[in-house]
Amino acid sequence: MTPIRLLLVDDDPLVRAGLSLMMGGADDIEIVGEAADGTEVEDLVDRTLPDVVLMDVRMPGMDGLTATERLRGRARAPQVVLLTTFHADEQVLRALRAGASGFVLKDTPPAEIVDAVRRVAAGDPVLSPAVTRRLIRHATGTGAGAAAGAGPGDRRARARERVAALNEREREVALRIGRGLANAQIAAELFVSVATVKAHVSRVLTKLALNNRVQIALLVHDAGLLEDDVP
Repeated sequence: MTPIRLLLVDDDPLVRAGLSLMMGGADDIEIVGEAADGTEVEDLVDRTLPDVVLMDVRMPGMDGLTATERLRGRARAPQVVLLTTFHADEQVLRALRAGASGFVLKDTPPAEIVDAVRRVAAGDPVLSPAVTRRLIRHATGTGAGAAAGAGPGDRRARARERVAALNEREREVALRIGRGLANAQIAAELFVSVATVKAHVSRVLTKLALNNRVQIALLVHDAGLLEDDVP
């Protein structure tokens, strides 16, 4: 099995050393580089070609959010997992819209951090349904994560225009992603196989030009389709 190529980015050398020690114990993960600031990330990505970047949110030069936005705007961009505290929901929403594939608390048990890297490398965003719903609730009516210069009405109109590109079944799948359901739960509700749901999710991502299912959830929210559905 080809190991997952991992780039570590954190301004604290002790944190980097701890992450390196933690990841070094996994046979299927190879640390290909380390950086102390977001300004170093793009050059290191070009030189080391990581599959996943595990990156701190708060850094003194370029923060992890800006670095994520810049990375995810590139062709063949690596997946990004941000180390965060979840205390700043607006920052989390901004990073989700930029294409981050996951968030890991810094006090998360080591085995779960390793698992998060594996899951993201396999294309599975690391956000639980409960967290997805919490972020969507936070966004409702707050303007959090809105595009710069865009009001809620403009954002909703643009989101509805994009969602209109989906066919009926793709829309049903997108709505359930917005509710935080996993593929197996969606399959059960729609009476289809998990493989069929995965195929629909892939088509939704392609049609909407999105990076992951969390961005689907946020777009569905922006379109106003979950207002009667979020508990």
